[in-house]
Amino acid sequence: MSIHELSALELAASIRSAEVSAHEVLDHTFARIADFPEVGAFAHLTEELARRQADETDARVAQGSTRPFDGVPLPIKDATPVAGQPWEQGAAIFVGNVAQQDDGVVTLLKEAGTLMVGKTSAPEFSFPAYTEPEIGPPARTPWDVSRTAGGSSGGAAAAVATGMVPAAHASDGGGSIRIPAAACGAVGFKASRGVVSPGPAGVSGSGLTTHGVITRTVEDSAALLDVLAKPWPGESYHAPRDEVLDLAGSYLEASRKATGLLRIGLLLEPLNVDSVDLYPHAEEAALRLAGTLESLGHSVTRVHRPFTPEDWLAFMPLWTGAAAAIPLSKEDEESVTDLTRWLREEGRRLSAADFAIAISAVQTLARKAATGWSDVDVILTPTLSGPPVHPGEIRLPDGKADFEAQMRFTPWASAWNMTGNASITLPVHRAEVDGVELPFGAMLGAVRPGGDALLLSLARDIEQADPWPTIREPGLDHSR
Repeated sequence: MSIHELSALELAASIRSAEVSAHEVLDHTFARIADFPEVGAFAHLTEELARRQADETDARVAQGSTRPFDGVPLPIKDATPVAGQPWEQGAAIFVGNVAQQDDGVVTLLKEAGTLMVGKTSAPEFSFPAYTEPEIGPPARTPWDVSRTAGGSSGGAAAAVATGMVPAAHASDGGGSIRIPAAACGAVGFKASRGVVSPGPAGVSGSGLTTHGVITRTVEDSAALLDVLAKPWPGESYHAPRDEVLDLAGSYLEASRKATGLLRIGLLLEPLNVDSVDLYPHAEEAALRLAGTLESLGHSVTRVHRPFTPEDWLAFMPLWTGAAAAIPLSKEDEESVTDLTRWLREEGRRLSAADFAIAISAVQTLARKAATGWSDVDVILTPTLSGPPVHPGEIRLPDGKADFEAQMRFTPWASAWNMTGNASITLPVHRAEVDGVELPFGAMLGAVRPGGDALLLSLARDIEQADPWPTIREPGLDHSR
């Protein structure tokens, strides 16, 4: 097996056993990145930093003192600061900006021994469900480079799916891990609110956003969650009790244990709009996963949305308020995208009372979801309503129209940011669109707090029952 074909856990084991050195891994990784510039995965490469880290890794291995992910290349989304490295957030106004300190998750990933090979591409301030930044090319799915990688962690997903790296840091405030993972045929796990801390310098805000990773295997997602699920003093949110985790001792071990028989609710109705044109292959992904779950002994029943699209609108003040809170000068304001400008204008219209009402409404939505889905353990939906989109297909010159197009493209994911429960997308289906095979993901969402270990265990059972291709190289004939 070549280096790029190894999972993060397999690569770490190879480095610990000295089968390969960290510098050999870096040589292979940077060559692989150079081979596929067309996917637009990286905003910046940080080779000098990665080489210093590789020196430290190889020295530790020689001394017999290793860390769980020593020598594993793992880039950071450019929405997240790494001290001394570019931090431009996909925004023209921040070109040349350099971070002064590490984010908390960066600290944890460094301590785990990962090699930070670069900053992956992200759209302006990570608001969109696409990655078409002002300051670089769109991130594209390696399955069809005429289509984008989704967003906002599109660069991360493209890097993983192309086989540049086995895993990449990502973040998710309304689907930004799961959307690009689905568009690129990767695994994207969003942890429960409070499981992954933003660290001492991070901001929890309204609780919508959490950090995580995009991977090619469920075990890698679980093992990296073990790295990231470390509390810091003064947390705004605390991890809910996870009984499966308590029994297993770690997310990785939990993922390796079979679940009991579960009640799965299949949901095809959109949650944020009244109706959506559901692409047949997107529906097929959910139905295929439903069939796999039934073959494993789980029961699958159709369920309906437990709240209305009007209830979902409580998301908007939290999203637009966050946009309005970004400190920008009047001059900078003129240089942001139409979407960012519209979000900020909407956010500035809010009163303190509006924001307080929205927080209460999100809490009410979470209670409605828990009550309405109380007869099932996990919700199953398509991840996206259609195939990966072309550049400019949902990025529109009118901010409001842009946002509404995003809502139709991803009508399920953000509900789990609102409830705070765990959610994962799996690349379970592939189908031909316009003569090209594309990935279609299906999403599992926990109904109750503390469902992270349960979802990871269920996801690994699915992976073993119905495996998926883990790497897609642009330009190759995959029909043979």
